[in-house]
Amino acid sequence: MKHLWPMLAVLAISPSLATAQDIAAGERSWNKCRACHQIGETAKNGVGPMLNGLFGRQSGSIEGYSYSSANKNSGITWDEATFADYIKDPKAKIPGTKMVFAGIRNEQEIKDLTAFLRQFDQSGKKVP
Repeated sequence: MKHLWPMLAVLAISPSLATAQDIAAGERSWNKCRACHQIGETAKNGVGPMLNGLFGRQSGSIEGYSYSSANKNSGITWDEATFADYIKDPKAKIPGTKMVFAGIRNEQEIKDLTAFLRQFDQSGKKVP
């Protein structure tokens, strides 16, 4: 038992464990998004654009969705950092966006939501 204490101490302070992403928690957070957005193989545009393959995509680029000029002209390519900044306060990140979501400010919830969204490729299939 004496030899386990150093290992337990390292595990307790390890930043990677403290900030691990939880896909199940991200799916629960997704419930805040699903009123306007869809994701998965049957996803379609609704009040907001579908979010399949979000990361690596240019903002305002989903065909068939009527984006605001602000969104289309933002020059944003979605990555984890940009999404995290955006989802905290969408109207601050893209002034003039049509998105009327108040935002998610909890860093861990944003990481979890990101992990959930990252699962879906452009076709809506879950990637390993």
